Amino acid sequence: MPGDDLYKITKATTLGVDSICMDMEDGVAFNRKDDARHTIAGALRTLDFGNAERLARINPVGSGLETADLEVVLAAHPDGIVIPKVNNAAQVKWVCEQVNQAERRFDYTPGSISILAIIESALAIVNLSAISGADPRLQALIFGSEDFASDIGATRTHEAWEIFYARSAVVTYAAAYQLEAIDMVYVDFRDLDGLQSESLEGARLGFSGKQIIHPNQVAPVQQAFTPTDEAIDHALRLMEAFQVYQQSGQGAFAIDGKMVDAPMIKAAENILARAVAAGKRHISQGA
Repeated sequence: MPGDDLYKITKATTLGVDSICMDMEDGVAFNRKDDARHTIAGALRTLDFGNAERLARINPVGSGLETADLEVVLAAHPDGIVIPKVNNAAQVKWVCEQVNQAERRFDYTPGSISILAIIESALAIVNLSAISGADPRLQALIFGSEDFASDIGATRTHEAWEIFYARSAVVTYAAAYQLEAIDMVYVDFRDLDGLQSESLEGARLGFSGKQIIHPNQVAPVQQAFTPTDEAIDHALRLMEAFQVYQQSGQGAFAIDGKMVDAPMIKAAENILARAVAAGKRHISQGA
């Protein structure tokens, strides 16, 4: 939500979301940038965010605004900094160094502030390997579909084939570098059926979450990224059978008339991990 709107920030703390991203970039008018910085810093110091991750999106590195953004919000100790329009590893490294200095200056726990990079240009897609491995502080890649489509001159469509390559690249490189992958915004916040469909597609592609821009989008997205009870039960059955067959020296086995091997066990592990993340299971409940 816009970082200069304390009402919306306060509202976000009541929504039961995983992360709350307070914006200083595109959602804030140029003459309101300083207001956004100080509103975000005040919110970080005074509001109860519950279990939600507290993120601040700065202006792009090189914009001339990013230094002041970081100076103000880092003094209030956010959980993470979101970097928009990341095109190369050097931009990530620069922000990480500013965060390193702030952690030392304010005596924060080293590594307590994470970095999330928004991938929204052709150059960023080309440089994904370097960006993904830029710094251990980087925890997630976020796909910015609208800016990416504009950058390559594509026309956005409901089917989204014009951005499919980039969308897949983001989730692939995130997986390769053990980062979270956050899927694109669905801009029509009134079309909940379309949002549900796109969210399910993102979950099937391997994204671990999705950006939202309106309270109405919370429930459909959370539902799409939370495994069903049936999927959890099936994953548990696979894991239990896997352990039994492993003890008997068998790698592959059949269950429900289908052969099961290592890739299917990995998929079952992923489902159970998502269930834990969604609060449907505790870690101790794993098979």
